[in-house]
Amino acid sequence: MKKAVQQIMLGTVTGNETRARETLGRIKAAGYDGLELNRFMIHPSSMMVRLMTRAAGMPTGKGGNLDWGRLMQDSGLSVISLHTDLGSLEGEGDAVAKEAAELGTDTVVITGMYRFDYGSEPAVRVLAGRLNRAGEALARSGISLLYHNHNVELMSVRPGLRAYDILLEDTDPSLVNFEFDSYWFTDGGADAGAWMRRLGTRMRMWHVTDRGFRRSGPSMTPILKADSMELGTGNMDLDTLSAIAVQNGIRAVVLESHKNWIDSDPVRSLEVSSKWLNGRF
Repeated sequence: MKKAVQQIMLGTVTGNETRARETLGRIKAAGYDGLELNRFMIHPSSMMVRLMTRAAGMPTGKGGNLDWGRLMQDSGLSVISLHTDLGSLEGEGDAVAKEAAELGTDTVVITGMYRFDYGSEPAVRVLAGRLNRAGEALARSGISLLYHNHNVELMSVRPGLRAYDILLEDTDPSLVNFEFDSYWFTDGGADAGAWMRRLGTRMRMWHVTDRGFRRSGPSMTPILKADSMELGTGNMDLDTLSAIAVQNGIRAVVLESHKNWIDSDPVRSLEVSSKWLNGRF
């Protein structure tokens, strides 16, 4: 099983080739096997994408000007998967598949849809059909498709039925499988372990971060806001979740924490998390 870091953590520390090589070297030294790359970060990105990621506290930086294929090869790290969006797959699927293969991965991951009504049963069923067609097209090039969740898939479309239920039931396991993010389902109030058991072997990758609190100064209330934390420093039952992930036969575990980094340093943060990962995988 491979251990990887999601590239979204690295926008501020891969802005030029020298900095990128230093960062990749530290990731390799910490015991990780690879990165999960994002297409919008390995190519020059639009102003809208840069503004959106900056507003979320995860700026893309200027890494889109670098040769990521060469950087990865030189670092000794592998490309675990390539993230993209469904619109790009539908509009230029052959180019996405070719790029994935050139980077040395056979896996493409779609993240949740922006400006999409996950509370509409007809809309989610249409989405499942689109995923099946995208997965079928990729399969012709030998590429597998995974869907990555956030918390919005927990929206109820009617009593007893959530958007994620539809995505599980209406997608073809031979065409579409899942990269499960346990942080976001925990954030949404769900039992992440129960969903992981339900996914079973359709859970091909595990996105992981811990969830807890880091006091950053005086507060007017005793109630703290939960945020992502380094692995083993928060309150999620990661030991139980990791056992389920192993039982499901996942191919990779991918660290992705969200700006709430120790010392405000993403590399220092991933190094701390590697201690937990290396002790279990």
